Amino acid sequence: MSEGPAVRRSPKEPWGGVSPFSIKTKLGALVVIAVLITTGLMMIAMRTATELRFITVFSMIATLLITQFVAHSLTAPLDDMNAVARSISHGDYTRRVRENRRDELGDLAQTINRMADDLEAQERQRKELVANVSHELRTPIAGLRAVLENIVDGVTQADPETMRTALKQTERLGRLVETLLDLSRLDNGVVPLKKRRFEVWPYLSGVLKEANMVATARAGIASGSGSHTRNDVHLHLDVSPPELTAHADPERIHQVVANLIDNAVKHSPAHGRVTVKARRGSLPESLELEVLDEGPGIPRSEWHRVFERFNRGQVRRPHGPGSDGGTGLGLAIARWAVDLHGGRIGVAESDRGCRILVTLPGLPSLPS
Repeated sequence: MSEGPAVRRSPKEPWGGVSPFSIKTKLGALVVIAVLITTGLMMIAMRTATELRFITVFSMIATLLITQFVAHSLTAPLDDMNAVARSISHGDYTRRVRENRRDELGDLAQTINRMADDLEAQERQRKELVANVSHELRTPIAGLRAVLENIVDGVTQADPETMRTALKQTERLGRLVETLLDLSRLDNGVVPLKKRRFEVWPYLSGVLKEANMVATARAGIASGSGSHTRNDVHLHLDVSPPELTAHADPERIHQVVANLIDNAVKHSPAHGRVTVKARRGSLPESLELEVLDEGPGIPRSEWHRVFERFNRGQVRRPHGPGSDGGTGLGLAIARWAVDLHGGRIGVAESDRGCRILVTLPGLPSLPS
């Protein structure tokens, strides 16, 4: 949950924090003007022999008019702020207070608008969290359901290999629930990472094998999960050197690779090829990952938007056969997991299709 910014005094307030347009200044000016009007009218009365009662009436009328003008200028923005605060209390975070003043009320308007911005951002993050969790839970649930339905229908036997597949999906579901508990303990947007050293080739091989099994299982059932149901795309793994190791949180990296593969498969042509490359980075135990597809690619003008939530791209006919277009969350989840590691993710130049490049920092460098 984001923390609202502290109330800051306007940079336009000189001389010890008192603005020349502050409410104190305006009230002081009101008193001075009232005294000057009364004094001026008294001097006019003494020189023109005007009766005092007329001077008193004129002085009161002039003072009341000026006071009414100043009072309206002070109460009108308060009415606006009250209306905005009432809307916020009813769940409408879109309204804002006009910031057209250079006094204490102007500072209050800025504070209310910042509060509304923070509340709107928190509400949006809450909805995105629900969408992200739903997106992540669909994959193991759909795979587990497919395996169990095949066993019940007699399509496959409950042999050890099939049950291991079901167990793997159950374990995956359990880890996602643990992730959900981690998300409930967010501290300044940081989720604790469980980094360890692992061998890249067998790890990525398992991720690709799982993606193939889930895609094959899904192809036999109708699902509106937003994930691909295609099994005509070939997944290829290229790790060099074969003994390559990395230091990261394997569960988070699984989210990155699985979502990048899912996105690449969706955009691949019929019988296309998706390649996952892994190379050693510049730092110890660092890792560079690439996921390449043979689809239509992403226009350069869209490169900065592809990792936004709910963004599905502007490419004509962007998805391959059998793809429903997805929810627009996969790449956003991948960026979130990479950011947790302090790494980088982005679209890179490619002669054909789309090429996503991920850089993970590995072990922190020791101070010299």
